[in-house]
Amino acid sequence: MKEVTIIPFDPKYAKDFADLNVAWLEKYFVVEPHDVELLEKCEETIINNGGHIFFAKVGSEISGTFSLIKNQKGIYELGKMAVSPEFQGQKIGQQLLTFCIDFAKKQHWTKLILYSNTKLENAIYIYKKYGFTEIELEKDSPYLRSNIKMELIL
Repeated sequence: MKEVTIIPFDPKYAKDFADLNVAWLEKYFVVEPHDVELLEKCEETIINNGGHIFFAKVGSEISGTFSLIKNQKGIYELGKMAVSPEFQGQKIGQQLLTFCIDFAKKQHWTKLILYSNTKLENAIYIYKKYGFTEIELEKDSPYLRSNIKMELIL
């Protein structure tokens, strides 16, 4: 297995961010208007609003990504996590998640939240393994596909 490097956002990878997420969304769900806004204008909607985007790189190839979307001071949404189909099963998602939690702790944030869907059993299992717990999903959730909301107190 090749070594995975996790790198911060660079505008040259904005298309990879969108492509990885659209592929994942189209496989399991549909791309919602909120997704389009975040993916097509990621620098404007995530980075410029105090958020972060990271990429997993294997050799010269982008193999995965995730974002941390600022919700309020010290609370960030872990979102837009995707791993390229050709790199799935290599624990890249778990490496991204470990990096994400470590990064959040170094920033002295208080909480990470995420929205998901219970049909993604593997993802839910991994989130729980890393300490996320289910909390009440608000009625005006930003994603129509979400039927579960989780948090990790840092």
